[in-house]
Amino acid sequence: MENMVNIFLFGKKYTVPDNLTIMNAMEYAGYQLVRGCGCRNGFCGACATIYRIKGERELKACLACQTKVEDNMYIATLPFFPLAKQVYDIEKVQTNEAVMMQLYPEIYACVGCNACTKACTQELNVMQYIAYAQRGDFEKCAEESFDCVMCGVCSSRCPAGISHPQVAMLARRINGKYLAPGCGHLDTRVQEIKDGTFKELIEALMAKPIDEMKELYNTREIEK
Repeated sequence: MENMVNIFLFGKKYTVPDNLTIMNAMEYAGYQLVRGCGCRNGFCGACATIYRIKGERELKACLACQTKVEDNMYIATLPFFPLAKQVYDIEKVQTNEAVMMQLYPEIYACVGCNACTKACTQELNVMQYIAYAQRGDFEKCAEESFDCVMCGVCSSRCPAGISHPQVAMLARRINGKYLAPGCGHLDTRVQEIKDGTFKELIEALMAKPIDEMKELYNTREIEK
């Protein structure tokens, strides 16, 4: 017999097995997740959730896909958070702090409250990677923000209105295009694909039934 716990989804009480994630518990309770969560054929970060345990004052943020239910957990999922996304041509952007001053000047209004870091569902040091972005240290910003899933919870708590995930995305793009060392093996393979070296192989793969494709993928040789 499974151990059961009581949870509250949007104020309504449900009794669910205690070994479920919040996402699985919502489905167990009859909810259909149609917001495009990454593990439901959508994008990662869409299941941003806030919750509070009965009797505790702290309001916590998490991703519903990776957080297990607790007894007397009050849960509400967050809608898409409208992050400010600037338009730019990555082929023309500057690779120093001037690009941040131009596109995301609000990062210089950071008050150092660290609410972004405390709210991060991935436990990233958000305030630190924003500090790197302020100084134009895009390599460190990219590394510190690498596990960001763009859920926007950090920005929802920011008094300065910073769009932290978009700042980090710009830093990672600059780092990947201009700063990170090139990969000769990858460049060679991409050129071979452009030259049509694998055209017959690709066409043969595309003609195979989907079950055979899955089997080939599951039994592929993985390079160490």
